[in-house]
Amino acid sequence: MKEPKVKIKSLNLNNKSGKEITLDVNVFGISPRPDIMARVIRWQLAKRRLGNHSVKTRSEIKMTTAKMYKQKGTGKARHGSGSVSQFRGGGMAHGPVIHSHSHNLNKKVRKLGLKSALSDKFKLGKLIILDGSKCDGKTSTLKKKLDEMGVGKTLVISGIGVETNFVKAANNIKNLDVLSHEGINVYDIVKKENLIIIDDALKTVSYTHLTLPTTPYV
Repeated sequence: MKEPKVKIKSLNLNNKSGKEITLDVNVFGISPRPDIMARVIRWQLAKRRLGNHSVKTRSEIKMTTAKMYKQKGTGKARHGSGSVSQFRGGGMAHGPVIHSHSHNLNKKVRKLGLKSALSDKFKLGKLIILDGSKCDGKTSTLKKKLDEMGVGKTLVISGIGVETNFVKAANNIKNLDVLSHEGINVYDIVKKENLIIIDDALKTVSYTHLTLPTTPYV
């Protein structure tokens, strides 16, 4: 049985169709798994959390160790230290401590999540293969061309040969993010409406089912 082919026509910045490109069916042609994408996003966001929230415990409070008042005859409860959690200025009992929120996620699951995100954009018709990134470096010019292409909130995956002028112009456009092919991740793909992959980055992206970074890009 022949493997089904996934084809798409590239576009240039003038919104004109270019050559027909055959995409890797193992990356852009699978059935999307929303549950797997949710797991990968949770893993990414957990890695991003600092986890530096903490409070002082009783042992960390600097306070006199002298007994507050005599043991008997006051009518009050027996106490020997002012640093306990019952008193104002005392230590916190069972409060948060500095710790990492990150957790492990199998590499196979992370690969499947990334392939699902790419396949989902293709099936929804939200994937654009951009034929070159040459522009004059003016934000107004690039924005006008992107508006003609009908893209809104967009993530652009750039390759090694991306034009410097394109990156400079894109940095000033609202809801447009340019990300290197090395940092491609599920969270950034899902949170944007459209996905643009520059042609020189397509080959690298197509091999994401073979190799994958071991650390999340957040």
